[in-house]
Amino acid sequence: MKRFYKDVAVVSADEGFAIQLDTRPVRTPARALLALPTPALADAVAAEWRAQGESVDPATMPLTGLANAAIDHIVPNQASFAAGIARYGESDLLCYRADAPQTLVERQAAAWEPLLDWARARYDVAFVVTQGIWPVDQPAQTLTRLGAAVAAFDPFLLAGLSTLVNLSGSLICGLAIVDGGHDLGAIWQAAEIDEAWQIEQWGEDAQAAARNARRAADFAIAGAFCAMSRP
Repeated sequence: MKRFYKDVAVVSADEGFAIQLDTRPVRTPARALLALPTPALADAVAAEWRAQGESVDPATMPLTGLANAAIDHIVPNQASFAAGIARYGESDLLCYRADAPQTLVERQAAAWEPLLDWARARYDVAFVVTQGIWPVDQPAQTLTRLGAAVAAFDPFLLAGLSTLVNLSGSLICGLAIVDGGHDLGAIWQAAEIDEAWQIEQWGEDAQAAARNARRAADFAIAGAFCAMSRP
């Protein structure tokens, strides 16, 4: 789409902080007002619109995309969307450990057990940790409490959390960032331990490296989106 505007501004609105292009409000694909919950997020979204060249490329506007998703897709279905994220707790990456080699076993334990300890204390829950990929059932109370924690987030936090959880394969990793203030880079390294181990053993081709770089960038963007969504 050819760029049709010159000026980008952030203005106060009843719904929060709206983006205007030459005094006209930006709307989501579903025609809702693109209104952000905080000035920080509004400024970041506005910066994406300012950075566009002769054409507007949505692929270069990930924060705008997450905001659109929050407004158009999550607001109308918030409870069911939150429940979908919470289901990752049934098979969380951190609960499935390797049984060999010992170096990988130790790396997983060193990185993952402190995150589970944090979740145990934060939500008063217990986890079943196993070796291998055979499914195990987590305690019903654990799933209920984690589900309640996810359901308490607003649509913007849910939009970012969804990306964090999907990319990491771990509800606990996502919650550690959004609800626990853990370092995003450290969490990503923890989630990628198995991938890093495989690369050490077999190497990494250019295509896989590019894919992993995109995933890491998307993870960082989602974390930033959540941080800027908080008042």
